Parts: sequence; structure tokens; C-alpha cells
Amino acid sequence: MSISRRDFVASVGAMGLASSFPRIALAQTENIKIGWLVAMTGPSSAPAAGFDRGVHFAANAINAAGGVGGRKIEIITRDTQGDPTKAVNATQELISQARVHAIWGPTNSGESLAVTPIMAKAKMPNIHPCVIDTLIDTKKYPNAFRITPSNTQWDDAVRHYCLNILKLKKIAVIGDTTGYGVSAVNASVAAFKKEGAEVTYQANIDSTQSDLTPDMLRAKNSGAEVIVVWSVSTGMYSRMFNTRAKMNWDVSFVGHPSVSSGEIAPLLDKPDNWAKVYAVGYKSCSYDAAGNLPPATQKFVADLLKAKVKLDDTLLWWVACGADAIDLIAKAVGASGSTKPEGIVAYWNSIKGYSGHFGTYNYSLDQHNGYSTSEIVMSEARSAKNGTFALAPGY
Repeated sequence: MSISRRDFVASVGAMGLASSFPRIALAQTENIKIGWLVAMTGPSSAPAAGFDRGVHFAANAINAAGGVGGRKIEIITRDTQGDPTKAVNATQELISQARVHAIWGPTNSGESLAVTPIMAKAKMPNIHPCVIDTLIDTKKYPNAFRITPSNTQWDDAVRHYCLNILKLKKIAVIGDTTGYGVSAVNASVAAFKKEGAEVTYQANIDSTQSDLTPDMLRAKNSGAEVIVVWSVSTGMYSRMFNTRAKMNWDVSFVGHPSVSSGEIAPLLDKPDNWAKVYAVGYKSCSYDAAGNLPPATQKFVADLLKAKVKLDDTLLWWVACGADAIDLIAKAVGASGSTKPEGIVAYWNSIKGYSGHFGTYNYSLDQHNGYSTSEIVMSEARSAKNGTFALAPGY
């Protein structure tokens, strides 16, 4: 089933999807309620603004075109603050009290580890952008679908860049102390060692730690040629970059997409402290040597700017991913003719070649990792233009 997001939006006019799907089911007037679990505040909140802007851009576009069969999209947001306990409470409230039809999020893997089993028990359709591999298991969690690459896919891209493009073999791997940070560091270290690299230093640092000099000195004294980082904490990253500059250490950072977040710039002692920092990126959100984006992405950016969606302090892929998640839920309701969980999940399991803003998605009964590794690249972190990036050196 090859479907483009653009075809979908064009089809949801005043008649919505009623001409394509059963009128009886779509004649319901109840809003399509989408629970949105997100760390809007707290140390892991960097991605939230971008995701949230994409969510509301997509919902507004669908509603302005008449909704889905006349039914409006209603976004019910709960701020988890990056706290797994708060995420559990919010999930239970969305399911039992708000009675949402699907849930988008959480945005952090530590929270998702806590709530995915709850949503599975409730048979709640769930799309999330969390990267820990174990969060996707079609037997244990048949209603959970990943819209982003897994951490293994990110790790593969980072490792390939360090070993095969930068040609560096002595690696320091550093993450924060969240569930995500610990698991990501452990997986990254194991994969580097498997490929024959020397992991000279590994650590998990409290993201609120004010002085990172001791950890950076240990990494330097270990002989590390590059620092691989796994966290969503922009505050921690800015302190690492500032510390590197004070140490006069000309080492590269390679890793998590958050190292390219616009929130980092005002936290730096000077702009040059952001040099030689390379982030996981995506072909859909990368511009070429002439400064041009892929045509579909360029149109998306134009539409966002026309709608006055701010892009200069976030990442376009976060915005695109949030928009795609809402579109996929809306499309599933339209295709199944109802908001019943089994219909939504059955539609997602049938998706082949769905062209979204962020990437092309493919799912099946046995595969709920929908994003292609071939669309992952590395970006120059400080090269942001409307949340898009230049390719890192070597491409």
C-alpha cells in the first residue's frame, strides 16, 4: 500500500474521507482524541518544542480541511517532565479518563519503558519516537510502533562515521544517567568493541552536574580521539563543549541529534565552542552544498513558515516527526472507518511506502520499526538553517 502524506492531506477536504470509507462509522461526531505524552519541561525537554509544533501543525491542517470524515482531531497533551512515574500516571489518565483513541509519545525512552506495557495491556494504539530497541516487540507490544530509527540504527550511523569516515579508533562514550543514557552507552561501547575499536573511557553523567571538567579530563587522559555522546540534555552538552574549549582540546563530538539543538547556542561561552560537533541527521532534513533541501522538504518548510511555525530554535526532524505521527493516526482512522484500536493497528500493519515529511515508513505484523537506516546521515551540528543541517565532512 503506497501512500503519500501529501495525498492524504489533499483528500481530507469538506467531504473528508467519507467517500472512500464507510459512512456509518465516519458519521460519528466525537472528536478523534489523540493523547500526546511529552516532556515539555525538565532536563529532557529539548525535543518537546519541535515535536509539539509538528503535532499542532498537522492537527490544524487536517481540521482546516474538514477533519477526518467530518471529525476533528483533538490533541490532549500531558507534560511528563521526563519522569517515568509521571508518565505512568498520565498514561493511565489518558486511557481511563480522557478515553483517547491513540497515544503519540512519550518522547523519552526512560518513560516509554515504563508505559509501553501499560498501553499494551489496554490495547492502546501507540506511536512513539523512542529509540531503545526493546521498546518494539510485536509479540509483547503488538500495538506499539516506532516512527523514528532505533538506537541501534543511530549507533550504527555514529560508529560508521567515527571508524570509516573520520578513521578514528580510540573512542570515549559518554551519556547521561537516565534509562536511555545508560542503555545507549552500554550498547554503543559493546558495538565499538565488536568492530575492534578501543573504548578508552565510558561514563554516565548526571545531566545537571555543573562541573564536567573531571569527566572531560579523564576522557582526554585516556587518549580518546573522539567523544561519542548519548543524551537529550542540551545543558549537559553545552557544558561539555565549553569545558573542551577551556581545556584547549581539539577533539570531535559525534552522537545524538540533540547535540545540534538550537537551545545549545545561547548556552555557549562562544560560538566556536560548537565546532567539530556532528549529530545524527536525516537525508530529508539535510541541505546540499548549494544550500538546497529535497523538494518535498522545501515545500514543508515553506508551509510551516507560512503557518508561522518557529524553526530557528529546534530541529526540523522533530517537527516533521510530530506531524507525521498525527497524520498516521488520522489516516488509520479514515482507512478503518472507526477509532477502534484493532482497526487503527491493522491499518498501520498494512503500511508500505508511506511517504511522510520525516521519511518513508514501512510496517508489517512482524515489523514495527518503520524507518529506513538508509535515510540516516551525520550532520554538522552548528549549521542549522530552519532546523535543517549541512552534511558532516566526509559525505
